[in-house]
Amino acid sequence: MDIVEILTKYRGQIIEEWIDRLLRVSQRYSRRSRDELCITVAAAYDASCAVLINNDFSKIDCHIHWISQIRLRGGFSLSEVQNAYELYRTMLFPILIKELKGDKLLLAMEKLNGCLFYTITKFSDFFQSLHERQIMNYAQNLEQEVAERTKELGESESKYRVLVEEINDGYFVNQDGKIVFANQAFCDLHGYTLQELIGKPYTELVAPKYLPAVKRLYEQRMIGEDARDLYMYYRRHKNGSNLPTENKVKRILYQGKAAVAGICRDITERMEIERRIRESERLAHIGKLTTSLAHEIRNPLSSVKMNSQIILKNTEFNGNDKRRMEIIFNETSRLERILDEMLNFAKPIRINLDPVSIHSIIDSCLEIVDVKMKEKGIRVKKRYGKNIPDTLLDHDRVEQAIINVVLNSVEALHDGGGITITTKYEAKDKGTIQIEVLDNGPGISPEDLPYIFDPFFSNKKKGTGLGLSNVKKIIEAHGGTVYTAPRKPQGTHVFLAIPARKTA
Repeated sequence: MDIVEILTKYRGQIIEEWIDRLLRVSQRYSRRSRDELCITVAAAYDASCAVLINNDFSKIDCHIHWISQIRLRGGFSLSEVQNAYELYRTMLFPILIKELKGDKLLLAMEKLNGCLFYTITKFSDFFQSLHERQIMNYAQNLEQEVAERTKELGESESKYRVLVEEINDGYFVNQDGKIVFANQAFCDLHGYTLQELIGKPYTELVAPKYLPAVKRLYEQRMIGEDARDLYMYYRRHKNGSNLPTENKVKRILYQGKAAVAGICRDITERMEIERRIRESERLAHIGKLTTSLAHEIRNPLSSVKMNSQIILKNTEFNGNDKRRMEIIFNETSRLERILDEMLNFAKPIRINLDPVSIHSIIDSCLEIVDVKMKEKGIRVKKRYGKNIPDTLLDHDRVEQAIINVVLNSVEALHDGGGITITTKYEAKDKGTIQIEVLDNGPGISPEDLPYIFDPFFSNKKKGTGLGLSNVKKIIEAHGGTVYTAPRKPQGTHVFLAIPARKTA
């Protein structure tokens, strides 16, 4: 089956499921009629199909112009519509994985990611431009009305304030380097009350790293030089955090003096979506190259291993020659394990859920690595929590993840080191099974800590850097999370959390 057949076969199913999910995305979507959503979703589906099948972006461009105006009139936020588009990926991914294999699957995923990246980026830009034009037009009309009705200044100012307070994004006026007007959204973005913001120097609201560039733009604008109206920087929140922000500004007259008015928008969510899309595309490309390379190497490697086994059976083969052949055989086996890790990384994770006990999985893992631990005299302490229910997991996948974590500790530990494995059931929400693996080894340096789950990152002389990356993929495929932290006074702490799914 190819992508055309898949999109044709599942069209009705995806559209119906898309509508059902949209009704749960937000209150605004839940208030739309099903008939309207059927029209907009079908149009979005067909426009996306034109991209995926024929690389034709004209229909998606028309759809974006059409839906942007509808959703803007309906009072929708940018993130609501972005999430609506993202549902298409969520529904189509499992179908592609089910129906396609190998290069066809990777190509389809790459096309789907490219289509959604284009759609969400194009929609965001157009939606924002409409939003900004609406605000600017409204502000210009309001300013003209104030000029024409000076006798009704109080009423006009009241209308203006109501308008600004209802804008989803932050609105502010910067005069003489200080904030002289701000709406509630601007206050919320920076964590201050209105009383705290009025009169505050704008320089205190900009992260230090970006302050020189923002000051330069402000000063250029105030002396009449050309300066960018739209710019990105990191704002400084009251709690000390720095957050990605986008400003659209204009030089105006405020109460008879020159000032800068601007729209301030938080773009954290947009940047995260873009990051996930880029990461998905990068991993798909790496996976394709890895699969191709692994298959090219496996056949000659198998031949070397098989012939090594045959030669080792020769009874006349002894001494240093036999030892050298044993080294060849062992290193060939190690290379095969590395290839398996590479292929596991390249393949999409598929999990088969069965009711299992997490303690039985851990015990099985410890039996598998028992020989390695005994060679180094490593002690293991098990602190199993009580009343941990059986849950639906992929036994083999979770076993693979825990073995990788334990082996990392074994390889890092000196002779006579210790490993502690604890389990706990957290009943909050829908329930979570927590597994902690702690060792007293040398630990991970603070510089390396942010990267240890990245593919191909490793400090080991013979490591591929895929072990912990595959752990992360497996746990996240179960809907869980994984992280590491230093253990005091020394060592490493690995934390796995998996949602508890009730067995029948």
